[in-house]
Amino acid sequence: MSALPLSGIKILDLTRVLAGPLSAQMLADLGAEVIKIERPGGGDDARAFGPPYLKDPEGKANNNNSFYLCANRNKKSVTVNIATAEGQDIVRELAKTCDVMMENYKVGDLKRYRLDYEAIKAINPGIIYCSVTGFGQTGPYAPRAGYDAILQAMGGLMSVTGHLDGEPGAGPMKVGPSIVDYMTGMNSSIGILAALYHRKANDGEGQHVDVCLFDTVIASLSHYAQIFLVNGQTPPRRGTWGNGGMPAGVFRCTDGELMLVVGNDGQFQRTCGVLGAPELATDPRFLKNNDRVVHGKEIMAIFAGLFLKKPVAYWLEELEKAGVPSGPINDFSQVFNDPHVQSRGMQVKVDHPLQHDLSLIRNAITFSGTPVKEYRAPPLLGADTKDVLATIGYDEAKVEALKAQKIV
Repeated sequence: MSALPLSGIKILDLTRVLAGPLSAQMLADLGAEVIKIERPGGGDDARAFGPPYLKDPEGKANNNNSFYLCANRNKKSVTVNIATAEGQDIVRELAKTCDVMMENYKVGDLKRYRLDYEAIKAINPGIIYCSVTGFGQTGPYAPRAGYDAILQAMGGLMSVTGHLDGEPGAGPMKVGPSIVDYMTGMNSSIGILAALYHRKANDGEGQHVDVCLFDTVIASLSHYAQIFLVNGQTPPRRGTWGNGGMPAGVFRCTDGELMLVVGNDGQFQRTCGVLGAPELATDPRFLKNNDRVVHGKEIMAIFAGLFLKKPVAYWLEELEKAGVPSGPINDFSQVFNDPHVQSRGMQVKVDHPLQHDLSLIRNAITFSGTPVKEYRAPPLLGADTKDVLATIGYDEAKVEALKAQKIV
């Protein structure tokens, strides 16, 4: 078996919370050595975003919560106080040996510590330096801090998310998980990988990669934003309605709900047959998908009445036979107990000091030649400080002296 795709790549990770750490984790999964720099004592801000926390066998409080655990596996944790001159020296020494440096501080914050791109480039000209921020390195909002929910609002995502106007609870709605952070992490990883390729093809030339949540959420609106750019109109909130084929949405059955997406005219004809109403397929209002979009409320209301006649399992089986895309609305328990999810190995086990069979979500990329098979638990705060500092000439006595001064 070949080595992992990023074996030999070394990353210095000064990011905190979610977007940056997720990106560094993706790269660590793929074989990069990721050295995570954390504040002595408190660590990554995410460590305080609990509960739930893992249970300590001795009942002691700890800082290993779900928020931190989801984004920091396969890394080494090194505690360094970058507000001190000695701490800054440590980070610079580590940066000399790295291919990539990542940070998500406010624009300009690291310049006062001589840890900004220009300062690091001066000691490592080939460095790929990735800055992850709320609003980017330029523009009037650049100095602002940015969190996922704020960017969901400002970037337009909330304006097109939520119940249809006129329905109970209508109005802008946030997407449940921190989806903008996750997408920003993906963009950061893509940017870093592209810059690494560019460096290899261009005599070791490094560069600064600028990725932000605001750009990411706007780009992610894709066809929704393109509608506005074409006709100047913001698409209405559609609740659970689909974005292309019609009818599409959540339908209530006798014992629960299912999600249906009728993607083309053939699927519509077959769905009408399954529902026992083949005449709908020849109704002039519903002949073509564009017709069904125009008469969306009518066909959705008709389908709603038909689905109420039988249970979810019956409809899913019949729709599957007819080749019509549909699925149950699963909670997390149902997701991780789904036989397909289990066959894909989406839940992996790692040995954590506080829980020897800790479950994590595997990396979503599958390789034929370089599969990601082993995962290391997210590290305890400062677990690797001594070993990593030894690689840049700090012996045990020196590390202990730095600990006493709260520098590491």
